[in-house]
Amino acid sequence: MIVGEHEIKVQGRFFRVAALAADTYEFLTEPETALVGLRNSGERIDLFTFMQKLPDTAPRYSYWVEWDNLAVLPVSSFDHWWMKQINDKTRNMARRAGKKGVEIREVQLDEAFIEGVWAIYNECAVRQGKRFPHYGKDLPTVRSMMATFLDRSVFMGAYLDGRMVGFSRLHCDATRTQAGLSSILSLAEHRDKSPTNALVAEAVRYCATNSIPYLVYSRYTDGNKERDSLMEIKDHNGFQRINLPRYYIPMTPRGQLVLSLGLHKRLSSRIPEPVLGKLRALRKAWDSRKLSSYH
Repeated sequence: MIVGEHEIKVQGRFFRVAALAADTYEFLTEPETALVGLRNSGERIDLFTFMQKLPDTAPRYSYWVEWDNLAVLPVSSFDHWWMKQINDKTRNMARRAGKKGVEIREVQLDEAFIEGVWAIYNECAVRQGKRFPHYGKDLPTVRSMMATFLDRSVFMGAYLDGRMVGFSRLHCDATRTQAGLSSILSLAEHRDKSPTNALVAEAVRYCATNSIPYLVYSRYTDGNKERDSLMEIKDHNGFQRINLPRYYIPMTPRGQLVLSLGLHKRLSSRIPEPVLGKLRALRKAWDSRKLSSYH
């Protein structure tokens, strides 16, 4: 659904929640205008949510507000990031790709790139100890995934002897004040060459060259999730947790009830972290056992 200049997604059955299709990568400048469009859309929407844009961290609107977060790297210049925002170990890992023959370059979304992404997605059924959600997707599905928001996207590939061994996708917001790493992944078989580290470095270089002041690597943490290897990667590359207001606007009496009862929150947010940790361990053991044949 298109409202004004924004693509909106609506999810849920019992209560329907609307948000920007590129939520955390795109932002509203005139929420009241968007609300009028949603009310006139003819779609049943119980609750609408949006996040406030960097660098404005203090709530600006009078809607129901809760706190969300992003992993943010402030970018001034590539040299500043290289010398001041990361340590020697991270620099060495970023250098390793070049020393081992990996070339990083900006590329167009063509069939060769899509096939490279498809091959990376289908290398491993398990990543970081859990089921990888893109494993098993066919080429048309991957092609459709990559074809969204093309006017805002920058694609980069990591190549070894002509073969794509890693890729990243930067989603630049409308004002080009933020670029988000909406995708970044490499072949596990070439992990020793650190192509992902080199792709992060190239994303920083792109932001610095194009005067984009913030590089975002998704959320720093989701809910009350314990620290994991992805958080460590974000820390090592200079990303910081920035808390930002997230607004919730009830559009129907059902939406008001859902909001007042806290039903818009994930069930995991109500479970103590020690219990969640044990549940994650059980899930990891189950996935590893069930999917061991794919290793």
